Amino acid sequence: MSTVIITGSAGLIGSEAVRFFASIGMNVVGLDNDMRKFFFGDEASTEWNRRRLELEIPSYRHYNVDIRDFEAIEKIYKAYGSDITLIIHTAAQPSHDWAARDPFLDFSVNANGTLNMLEATRRYAPDATFIFTSTNKVYGDTPNFLPLLELETRWEIDPSHRYWSGIAEDMTIDQSKHSLFGASKVAADVLVQEYGRYFGMHTGIFRGGCLTGPNHSGTQLHGFLAYLMKCTMTGTPYTVFGYRGKQVRDNIHSHDLIQAFYHFSQNPRIAEVYNIGGGRESNCSMLEAIQMSQEITGRDLKYTYTDDNRSGDHIWYISDLAKFEQHYPEWSITYDVPRILREMYEYNLERWAAHA
Repeated sequence: MSTVIITGSAGLIGSEAVRFFASIGMNVVGLDNDMRKFFFGDEASTEWNRRRLELEIPSYRHYNVDIRDFEAIEKIYKAYGSDITLIIHTAAQPSHDWAARDPFLDFSVNANGTLNMLEATRRYAPDATFIFTSTNKVYGDTPNFLPLLELETRWEIDPSHRYWSGIAEDMTIDQSKHSLFGASKVAADVLVQEYGRYFGMHTGIFRGGCLTGPNHSGTQLHGFLAYLMKCTMTGTPYTVFGYRGKQVRDNIHSHDLIQAFYHFSQNPRIAEVYNIGGGRESNCSMLEAIQMSQEITGRDLKYTYTDDNRSGDHIWYISDLAKFEQHYPEWSITYDVPRILREMYEYNLERWAAHA
């Protein structure tokens, strides 16, 4: 049976991938050792999601392994061999702040872990499609030097600029401040490209904006929409960092991202790079997200503001989806921010209410 290996399988994107690819009849193998709990504490643990996957999908096979352990990865690849037709690599250390505290661990997870997955694929499943969840942070703070205008509730790019529809893949990744997290993801991003070009492997690099959805175990340091909604629902104090709360992010629902992965897997390319996010269809500023969360929950968010923005953080980032839409015209965004927040509220009402 055709097998898909999914790293970070109990996380937001990984679990969505598990459910979808199991639903179309693939044998799903998940790799996840709940490092998110180690990074961000008990509230960010994905253990609850892993248990749910194993309960709801009897055919799902879970391995509690670390992607930095090549011997453990190799054993799994040997066990499934040529049945492996797809790899979706979502496991990562995702926080700027965490990377600065422990650069060795950050790089070993993001770069060395990706190298382990690529090399195991090359040795044991070279014809498989390898999909990598990269990040828009590979562009560093270059987006902050675009011609931006301050509006009432958000920053916005000059409408005459060629990036008004969103930032395209031709933006340089050089000569900018990436954060150490961004640097480790650049290393992984380029590795996935190089394995595609050098060895002729089918590899797709998806440089995500804010990836979100109801299964997100959001924390202060990662997963802003989920954490914002959780704080609004539970009365937990929230801090807005810099830019007067008008910083803009595009947000893509995990469902829409997995559909993009599926379309790529059906007609894969070699070393292809895509900017992927909510685009112009699904984006918001921090102030706008707070207002929507308060309207949905009927509660006021207890938040404070600090002028100290996170180093290298984007003021405005919206992804240009044109390249992916041109290559895969049957795909489109189906969730906007209000729908994402409403689903997040309804899905987690009972679970998060227990924290109130």
